[in-house]
Amino acid sequence: MRYEPDPIEEARRRFAGPVSFMLSAPALEFLPAPKCSEIAFAGRSNVGKSSLLNALTGRQGLARASTPPGRTQELNVFEVGEPLVFRLIDMPGYGFAKAPKDIVARWQALVFDYLRGRAVLKRVLVLIDSRHGVKPVDKEVMDILDKAAVSYQLVLTKGDKIKPTELAKVLAETEAAARTQAAAYPQVLATSAETGFGIPELRAAVVQAGEAA
Repeated sequence: MRYEPDPIEEARRRFAGPVSFMLSAPALEFLPAPKCSEIAFAGRSNVGKSSLLNALTGRQGLARASTPPGRTQELNVFEVGEPLVFRLIDMPGYGFAKAPKDIVARWQALVFDYLRGRAVLKRVLVLIDSRHGVKPVDKEVMDILDKAAVSYQLVLTKGDKIKPTELAKVLAETEAAARTQAAAYPQVLATSAETGFGIPELRAAVVQAGEAA
């Protein structure tokens, strides 16, 4: 009898292998050649993107949080697998109110150029702080992804910071929001980088998207 591989175990093995930071790209032309699939991470500044990337890869310090939040203005590229299987792209945070308008404009131009001009982009993971749910600025980004016809999945972060009943409510509300968006993946994942809750499922989703034909 042939058994199908366990997606969570397969993903654990994938991330147990080589994962490394490659480069930071201030513009699209500085990105490496598009020779493999890419999974991008987007989210409001201070949503916990760096912590989630570190938990996902099982490597503390691989992605470094900026201080203060919102300083990251480049596309950070991480490579998974040896030989290379897929790349993770850490996009600049959005919605940081204290950033100068010219910096915000540069962020937006970089992100939009990437979304429009990267054919190997398989999925964007849009991170939502579970304590706040989908904010108007998140909805704006989701609408942009819809217009760009880029597949994306909503991921709740910091799930350990609220009570389980509250998390269940936010999860249901976020799933309802996803159903109204044309390019949103129907399943919403709840995670905690601190406790590891939901990280195995997130790994499986990333590997599935990154290794899809």
